[in-house]
Amino acid sequence: MEARWPEVCQVYAEVNRLFGDIVKVTPTSKVVGDMALFMVANNLIPKDITEGDRELSFPESVVEFFEGKLGQPVGGFPKELQRRVLKGRKPLKGRPGATLPPADFDAAREKLAKTLGKPPSDRDLVTHFLYPRVAADFHTHQLKYSDTSVLPTNVFFYGMDPGEEISVDIEEGKTLIIKFLTVGDPHRDGRRLVFFELNGQPREVLVVDNSLVNDVRTHPKAEIGNPLQIAAPMPGLVVRVNVAPGEQVGQGHKLASLEAMKMETTVYADRAGRVAEVLVKAGTQVEAGDMLVRFEE
Repeated sequence: MEARWPEVCQVYAEVNRLFGDIVKVTPTSKVVGDMALFMVANNLIPKDITEGDRELSFPESVVEFFEGKLGQPVGGFPKELQRRVLKGRKPLKGRPGATLPPADFDAAREKLAKTLGKPPSDRDLVTHFLYPRVAADFHTHQLKYSDTSVLPTNVFFYGMDPGEEISVDIEEGKTLIIKFLTVGDPHRDGRRLVFFELNGQPREVLVVDNSLVNDVRTHPKAEIGNPLQIAAPMPGLVVRVNVAPGEQVGQGHKLASLEAMKMETTVYADRAGRVAEVLVKAGTQVEAGDMLVRFEE
């Protein structure tokens, strides 16, 4: 998607007009961005959204926006587009948060303490309520890798080159000088020795090389036009599977949810039927067009 950035920018402007030139702040700006990424990933143009007969699994944020969960935009929603996105679901009336239960800060603080292994700060608590999914991912990351915010941005995203040296401030008055040397040959178990210097002293650590695979498996693709095969609408990580083989589902039933670039997309059944096979599970990485679910004939 990085290579198609100019295209994303152009489609962002088109989506903004499509949605009625809405006021764009967090989170409405994300809604427009999610839709733009969705359209670019699926090679869609505005006409495909407003007039096309292709069954589309819109990003969850877009569905929630047209349901009215972010409030009512000035001038209202584009009615025909709202109808196509909601697919028969009724939009909310009144203030979106009016029916939410009161936040139980004491219970949440106790739950977070168990997750974090320490008393949560007020910031941890508020973040949990505002962004429950993102906060959980962030805490999991910190428990596994510690505080990676001390790393230079380019190192965090791309790693270090052989011979590169960086300084990392891990606390006030304490700086680590890290020099990456080289990576050893792969072991049979898929791990490698990584050689580096820490404050001038040679060090080595054994790590798993995720690029080494013993068995390359290609995920089956859904046949275009086959209503019995449900495909992933875009590349992403499967975060939830809502059905099981043998289960009878109706039209509009949630089948699975995918996440990519912090954008969640729910895939719905566009017909009633019985599930014959589920080809993914939570944690599966899929590409656009990969088959998620197959229905019985």
